[in-house]
Parts: sequence; C-alpha cells; structure tokens
Amino acid sequence: MFFSDERSQFFRPLTGKYREQIAECLRLLHERLYSARADYGESLRREQVLDIFSEALERAPLLEGEDEGRFTSSREQASWILNQLVDYGWLKRDKDEASFQSTYPFSRTGRLFTQTLAEVDGRSVRTRHRNTRNTLNALAAFLDRGEVYDLLDAHEHSERIIADFTDIIAELEERKRELVREVEAQQLVQQASDQFFEFMEKRFQPDVAIRLSADSVEKHRDRIQNTIASIRRKHNSWKQAAERELRRLAPDLVVNEDASVLWQLLDSIETRMRNASEIMLPALRRTLQGFTKRADIIIRQLNYLHSQKHNDIVGLCRELSGLDDREFEQRLNAAGELMAELRVGLVDPAQNRLRERRTQRVVQSRINDIASPDAATLRELLTQQLLDKAFNINSGALRDYLRDALGASRRIDSRDLPIDSAADLLALSHVIELGSAEHRSGGFHLKVEQTHEPITGEHYFTRRDGFLLELEQDDDKQHH
Repeated sequence: MFFSDERSQFFRPLTGKYREQIAECLRLLHERLYSARADYGESLRREQVLDIFSEALERAPLLEGEDEGRFTSSREQASWILNQLVDYGWLKRDKDEASFQSTYPFSRTGRLFTQTLAEVDGRSVRTRHRNTRNTLNALAAFLDRGEVYDLLDAHEHSERIIADFTDIIAELEERKRELVREVEAQQLVQQASDQFFEFMEKRFQPDVAIRLSADSVEKHRDRIQNTIASIRRKHNSWKQAAERELRRLAPDLVVNEDASVLWQLLDSIETRMRNASEIMLPALRRTLQGFTKRADIIIRQLNYLHSQKHNDIVGLCRELSGLDDREFEQRLNAAGELMAELRVGLVDPAQNRLRERRTQRVVQSRINDIASPDAATLRELLTQQLLDKAFNINSGALRDYLRDALGASRRIDSRDLPIDSAADLLALSHVIELGSAEHRSGGFHLKVEQTHEPITGEHYFTRRDGFLLELEQDDDKQHH
C-alpha cells in the first residue's frame, strides 16, 4: 500500500495554503542535489537545507489567503517546512554516528514526486526528441554485443516515445487555450503574439521541428524493424543465452514459462513504434495545425488593429459637421474624385489553391440472369463430386479401419491388414499417418516400426514397405 506508515498523509504539505512555497522549496532542493548545480553531495545538514529553503521562500509568491504574519522570518518558516516534509515522508532524517549531526536526504518516494514537479516547472533541459534514435542505437548495440541491458534500454526508450508525444500535444493544446483567452481581451493581443513567436523560436524550433523532420519516427521506423528482424534471425544458441539472461535480470517480465521474454520485448517495441508512427505523429500534426491557425488569427487581428489605428471615423464626422455648406461640399467632392479612380489589383497567388477533383466511379449495377446449366455440365459436376468422395478419407475412417483390424490385440503387421473394399484399400495406403502426433487421443498413440522387408506379389500394389503397428499408452497415463 502507498498510504501507509510515514506516507499516510504524504500529499498534505501540498494541499495547505503554503503549498506553492513548499513546492518551490522541493524544486530548489532537488536542483541542488541532482542537477548540474549539485555541490553538496546527496546529504545536506540542517543548516544547509534551511539556507536553500530560505532562498526558495524569497522566490515563491504568496497565494491569496496566506497569513504573512504567522512567521517572524523566512528562517522560521523554512524550519517549519523542513519539519513538515520530514513528518510526511518527503525527506528523511539520518544521524551520523560519528559526528552526531543529522542529514536530510530525499526519501525514494519524495525524490520521484519532486522530479515530476521539477519537470513540470520546465527549468530542466530535456532532449525529448532523442528517444527514437536512442531506441535504434540500443537495439543496434544489442544486435552487435548481445548485452541484454541494451535491449532493456531500448524497451525503456520506446516507452518514452509515446509519453513524449503525449507531453508535447498537451503543451500545444494548453498554449492554444492561453492564446484564445488572451485574444478575448483586446489589450492583450500584442502580448499573445509575443508569446507565440517566443514559443516558435525557443520551443518549436529546437524540439518539435526536429521531431517532425530529423528525428521523425517514420524516418527511423524501417531501420528499427530491420534491426529487430536481424535479432530474430540470430542463431538459436545466441537467442537462448539472451533469454536466460533476461529471465535472470528481469524476473517480473516472465508472464508464462512457455512465453519468450525476448520475443515479448521485441514485439512491444514494434507495437510502440507502429502506434507512434500511425497514431501519435498524425495527432501531433493536427494539434500543431490547430495551434498555427489560432496564431494566424492573432496576426490578422493585429494587422486589422494597426490598419484601424489612424482611421478615426467618429472624429472625422465630428470635424465635417462643424464646416459650412460650401467647404463641406468641396471636401466631399474631393473625396469622391479620389474614390472614383480606377484601381487595378492583382490576385494574391497564396489565395489560389487548386483542388484535385475526384473522378466519379462508374458502378455497373445491372444484374444478368444466369441460365440453367446444360446436361453435359451437370453430368461433369456429378462425376467430379463422385470422384472426390471416392478418394476422400478422413482420420476417423482410418481409426475405425485399424480398430477392426486389431481386434483384441495391440500389435499387427501391415501385411495382415485386410482389403475387403475400395475404402479398405484407401485406408491401407494412409494407415501410417495414424502414427503422427496430431492423431493422439485418449492417452494412446500408435507406434510404427518398419520391418525392412518389402511386400510384393499383391493384386493392388506392385511393391510396398512393411510396418509393425503397435498401440501404446502415453507415459503420463502410465504414471497415473
């Protein structure tokens, strides 16, 4: 259970009125411990943690409803936050037996959730578009060296491909909603356009553009499938060694003793690549298209506002109303002459789009009457049916023939099998087939042993091999 022991109220620090400040303290502590700025190692003493929390409190804003007078200083609030995080399982208190000083590392659960908070904040740099190439490189390394760790890495990277697509689609949808909200207020149009161009320059160009071109899953999908096919064609000894190592290192992946873990991982990677190429990539393109359409609306609105900036219709009408009749007439005549001029404009080529016309499919819906077949055709069909039935024999007929021939015994020579009819002759020619594995039933099977003495001088066969047919019981039935 997750909510047990010290984790019974794990999320309580993030539900109170100081939640934003506590989240900032966790993000900054995670940055000092696990990012490139880490300079204290994995464990910090109390004073060092309080210094980090005091710095975070200066950054974090106060939410509405927070009591600013509860703590006399940021140091006091940092101490209270530290105690809260220790009490609810985010941090641990370890005591050094030599120096008798306490250190405050992250608990495993606290570190995982804090890492998510840090990634949502967006301060860390992630090359999310690299996972497709990482999957290909890991599979190629596994093909060359046979290290199962490379296959497990490829499986993990392929899982992140779908997650990365989901993240970027969600981010585009969120930014589109922000654009819609900001455009509703006319004074925020310029701000919305600035944010759009900043996103296109700092987010789209380094990540989304690469995902749609250089690192497209469509580009690497064929190479990944070819690499997986090469792995499947490896020698059986090579695949058996990889299977044993996978079962030893990842026992959780063993679902069934008869199912191959190696095949399971390869099939999973193929499925994820197919879903990423056929489902997630088109979804990303549709989302990006909707986002750019929204930005196009913003740019058009900006152009319209700019064109209307110096077009004060109300002020012009007020000015014309103060003129006398003579000057008023002159102004209108001059405006009419300017408006009456011939203006020739060219059509914008961008507005002309050729639509591909679909050709209408011609469907012949006439139904011709089929004439009844003549007597010769009916005779030929009947003859073919009779021939098919005459030379058709099934496993049930074979077993009945052999049962009648064996009688009370369990062993018979093929030369002693009777031939009393055409059906017996056909059964004799196929009786050896009863020794195959698919004809086992009821715990018995037929043992066929060649006598190495050919049988000759018969009416129906010029020469045929001799066999001893013996009915035996399976081993598992004997044990019971």
